[in-house]
Amino acid sequence: MIVKRKVVLLMLALLSLAAIAAEAPVQPGVYVTEGGWGVLKVVRAKNGATTFDIEAMGGNAHSCSLDGEIRNGRAVLEALDKDKPCTVTFSDIDSGVRVGVTKESAYPACRYFCGMRAEFEGEYLKPPSGCAPAEIKRTREEFKRLYDRKEYAAARAKLEPASGNCGKFIDWLDTGWMRNDLALAQLRAGDAATCLRTLEPLAKDAAKSDTQIAMDMVAPTDVDNWLPVVKAARTNLKLCSATPKK
Repeated sequence: MIVKRKVVLLMLALLSLAAIAAEAPVQPGVYVTEGGWGVLKVVRAKNGATTFDIEAMGGNAHSCSLDGEIRNGRAVLEALDKDKPCTVTFSDIDSGVRVGVTKESAYPACRYFCGMRAEFEGEYLKPPSGCAPAEIKRTREEFKRLYDRKEYAAARAKLEPASGNCGKFIDWLDTGWMRNDLALAQLRAGDAATCLRTLEPLAKDAAKSDTQIAMDMVAPTDVDNWLPVVKAARTNLKLCSATPKK
């Protein structure tokens, strides 16, 4: 009897700890999905309230935008029907926050905040230092200043770490443009071989016609956004291929 009682007490204690963990407030910070399609910002106000903001991008430039206050791991947001709110859930995971919705509010309440081809549910991860969206933006701006001053080696050194370390947190369009920018800096710094390696992930699309790319991608806005990246890659591949390799 004593042993059984101890087991029961232990189980109750574990359940209590799990409940406490589930209700633990989401830590303030910036969280990004793999692929960079979603960004979650969590802020703790002076009055103790925890607020959030989510911006997520889907296909054909459709997007989600929502914000509110998190209480006990949930945020209740007024949607199209005031009597049927969208309830967003937040739960801690090892590397960040999992964002979901309750079953009863998944559709249509929570769809109210998104375009047809976009969604915001998923795992939002804590990016490494230098990889948050604002930090990537600053890095790219500094890269451009260095490149415009023809300080190509310094420009390369500025962008290379971000391109390598932050790749999983950058969206597909920015990844394409960053590859083009970095490849040119590598070429101007005298490293045509590395320029070609940097552009290799873009080479397959660069070898296709614009018509084939449009047929493959289908979504018109995605095509319009991607073709300039591909056209730049075609030019840069020719430049790097024409330069003697060291």
